[in-house]
Amino acid sequence: MAANEKMINGYRHIGYEAPHYTSEEMTRRSADFYKLLDSRCSVRHFSDRTVAEVVIENIIKTAGTAPSGAHKQPWKFCAVANPELKKSIRIAAEKEEEENYNSRMSERWLKDLAPLGTDTNKEFLEIAPWLIVVFKEAYEVDENGEKQNNYYVNESVGIACGLLISAIHNAGLVTLTHTPSPMNFLAELLKRPKNERAFLLLPVGYAAEDALVPDIHRKPLEEISVFYK
Repeated sequence: MAANEKMINGYRHIGYEAPHYTSEEMTRRSADFYKLLDSRCSVRHFSDRTVAEVVIENIIKTAGTAPSGAHKQPWKFCAVANPELKKSIRIAAEKEEEENYNSRMSERWLKDLAPLGTDTNKEFLEIAPWLIVVFKEAYEVDENGEKQNNYYVNESVGIACGLLISAIHNAGLVTLTHTPSPMNFLAELLKRPKNERAFLLLPVGYAAEDALVPDIHRKPLEEISVFYK
């Protein structure tokens, strides 16, 4: 066994070599990354321009680097490019959204959504070249068909989705976090196993040339943080 290896509870642990940046490099890298992600917007107007499958693969692999409870990695990313399947997803999503807008959402909710310009029309589900449907694995099924616990599933999958959205933006693409509720139709259409629950639906592609986004602003640092020194 190498000097930087150790057995803990019967499992091999290996040395981790963290990156070493100067204080100046760290400041620059953190500022550059903030500027990159601060330019991200949720986009509802997509181009049908093709995106290479390898790009989607890399984006999903990036999401898969997220930490998770007991390293269970309780997520599944379903990448959909099939036009007929995208159409079926749109039809089912719009049906749920019509129910939401017409009866499920409160007046306050609808008022809060008004600046975003949302409605029941979800044409981006067909126009975007890819849909990534994120499922959470409520539990695992072992080789004997027995249920095994997953831990902190929502937290783990939520973190993975944050990395997924960041990776999409880093690739020069746009997306929109779409959560039609309920989302059971996604598991049915994609024929997912019973232990998987739909968590998030993301159209992924290029922004349309005439895309518009609402002129809204993020809260400043002093409103989202508290420093204890």
